Amino acid sequence: MVKKKHYRPAGKKKEGNAARFVTRSQAVKQLQVNLPLFRKLCILKGIFPREPKKKVKGNHHTYYHLKDVSFIQHEPLLDKMRDIRAYEKKVKKAEAKKNRDRANILRQRRPTYKLDKVILQRYPKFIDALRDLDDCLTMVHLFAALPAIEDRIDVKRIHNCRRMSHEWQAFISRTHKLRKVFVSVKGIYYQAEVKGQLITWLTPHPLQQVLTDDVDFNIMLNFLEFYEALLAFVNCHLYRSINVKYPPILDPRLEAFAAELYALSRYFDASSRSSVLDPQVSSLPGSGKVDESELRLAQLQHQLPSNEPGALMGLVENVPGEDEEDNDTMMCKELFKDMKFFLNREVNRESLLFVIPAFGGIVSWKGDGAPFEEDDNSITHQIVDRPLQHELYEGRKYVQPQWVYDCVNAKKILPTRDYLAGRELPPHLSPFVDPKEEGYVPDYALKIEQWKAAEILPLPDVGKEDLEDPQNFADLEKAKEAAKNDKKLKALQKEYFDGLKVELKGVPPSSSISKTDNQISAKATEDGEESDFDYEQIAKDKEELELLTISKKKRGLYEAMKKGKKRKHDNVEVIKERKRKLKESQKSRDG
Repeated sequence: MVKKKHYRPAGKKKEGNAARFVTRSQAVKQLQVNLPLFRKLCILKGIFPREPKKKVKGNHHTYYHLKDVSFIQHEPLLDKMRDIRAYEKKVKKAEAKKNRDRANILRQRRPTYKLDKVILQRYPKFIDALRDLDDCLTMVHLFAALPAIEDRIDVKRIHNCRRMSHEWQAFISRTHKLRKVFVSVKGIYYQAEVKGQLITWLTPHPLQQVLTDDVDFNIMLNFLEFYEALLAFVNCHLYRSINVKYPPILDPRLEAFAAELYALSRYFDASSRSSVLDPQVSSLPGSGKVDESELRLAQLQHQLPSNEPGALMGLVENVPGEDEEDNDTMMCKELFKDMKFFLNREVNRESLLFVIPAFGGIVSWKGDGAPFEEDDNSITHQIVDRPLQHELYEGRKYVQPQWVYDCVNAKKILPTRDYLAGRELPPHLSPFVDPKEEGYVPDYALKIEQWKAAEILPLPDVGKEDLEDPQNFADLEKAKEAAKNDKKLKALQKEYFDGLKVELKGVPPSSSISKTDNQISAKATEDGEESDFDYEQIAKDKEELELLTISKKKRGLYEAMKKGKKRKHDNVEVIKERKRKLKESQKSRDG
């Protein structure tokens, strides 16, 4: 009897991937929304497309999990979006009837929504929000540098991003949590450590940005809407953790001079001062208005001395509620201690105003709202990025901005000889790359490691050849490694030849062992290449035997690891070849 093929009638329950996954068009139809609103809801709720093992509808579709779609379907935010869409139709209807008064009233009463519950659902703990803060900070800093364009980016959105980015930088700078800085072609990379979490973000260079037409700003603005709410929650929690009220109250004079970051630093000083002088006021009921008025008065210029922005730093050493500082924070806090910096007009002011105070330095600039002027005798370093055309002040060093970033990455004050104004700068090394893992250590990295290991800086009378030759620094380590490798190689060769003597020749180990060893050593010295070839062949045969015993999956992983190592080795060889050609060209020019 022939068994009939199972046939499932239409409308019956589906099984497998067909029941678990739906296409994007099916999800939009199920939710009864348009495609832009569906994308916005997915961005706010953190729902992304899935890749099922078997794509039922074909490879040209985008698939979503059915549970994710039902998760959106029961979201109260969806009902709010539908109400807003219906309200927009009322506004359009009033405009079509040329009833401008009603249209204006409807615009003023437009319904709004908040993302508080969405953020609490996505990040139940504060640590979870910190782990997901990298893209948030990058997006907010990007829009803070973009120009406001009508019908694309609102002016209020730009100002809000700029304010929140300065609030984040002020907290990192005030608590000395910055760890790494790297200036690249894309922008400036920063890395901070907050609550044990490493947070890395990218800020654009302070240049005029040009918006292109091939970028969908509606999608980016949807992400920015969620990131603004997330960063506001994070800033509020961090400010309250150090007993500082949020949002901060800034000096309007400094805000007018575009010195928001410096105004925030003074707000921290004033807040810490009020909490230290009268710690019981904040605990009394109904004292919010009094504290706010006191903070506003404390921001005035006559109460905070303009020539000493760090005058109140001594009052905030034992602020209650502040976390205990670890070793890295203490090291960062003491790096630029007792140093005063002055910034020329041509340097990146916002970046250096963020980095220098984060490592204990005092900084000013040329322009309105500066805490001290250029002719101050206590200035130790002046940051310049152009050839000097004015008179030089005695007792200060004129260095380029890269010196600050290299000192931050090395966690040590580097000599200013190579960074003086007008000189060719050394290579700016990335702190995010481990040279030992890459297989190539630059010469300047060896210099810095030697200076850090010696705990002394090169003296002025040290010869230039000693400083420029990194081989002198690495001779000891290379000699130790070479001796260790030579010892291992000799031991393996001896073991191999002893095995040949016992197994092949049948000579017992006790008889004429010294004679055999002498013959072997003499043969090895006469024909060293042949013995090395035999050793390599034995290692290769052993590796092939081990590969036969492992599974196919592990063998594939091993081959991928070998390819990765070979790729790294090839890249290192290319760098060495370029370095050799560069030295030859320099010698030919000098000659």
